[in-house]
Amino acid sequence: MSAVVAVMLLFAGLSEAVGRLLPVVARLRGVSHTRVLVMVLGGAVVDGAVFALWPLSAWTLAELVLPAASSDRAALAWTPGLAAPLLLAAVLAFPLLGPLLHLLLMVGVGTGLATALATVAGLGWWESAGCVAVAGVGLGVAVEGIRRLVVRLNTTRAPERFP
Repeated sequence: MSAVVAVMLLFAGLSEAVGRLLPVVARLRGVSHTRVLVMVLGGAVVDGAVFALWPLSAWTLAELVLPAASSDRAALAWTPGLAAPLLLAAVLAFPLLGPLLHLLLMVGVGTGLATALATVAGLGWWESAGCVAVAGVGLGVAVEGIRRLVVRLNTTRAPERFP
């Protein structure tokens, strides 16, 4: 992965993290700016890593499920041409604008990935689209589970009052 692609994925992750954290931070009073910055940067790294794993996960799934995907070919990886729509989707579909727009733009990015996977792996487009979709949903569910776990672990509970 080139440095340009890594920076694009990090910016896409930053946009995604800011979009997820702004509604939460807006409801809180007295949150330090340092803590918000740490949460945003941590979220950017996590979301950027999830974005980076998407083509690799789709490629691995294609190798496991579909015998036509031969392992002697180069694995699918982000290129600046594939990552640019992802960055655009993350910026334009700031999750505050609505989950439906975000979903539509991510489907557009997945379509580009499916086309690239079909070309690289020698599969049909629908099989490639299925691998990209399953990999994307699997990564999304995994990261959402981790987010919920982190929130649950960082939530302070009020002490119980005894009568």
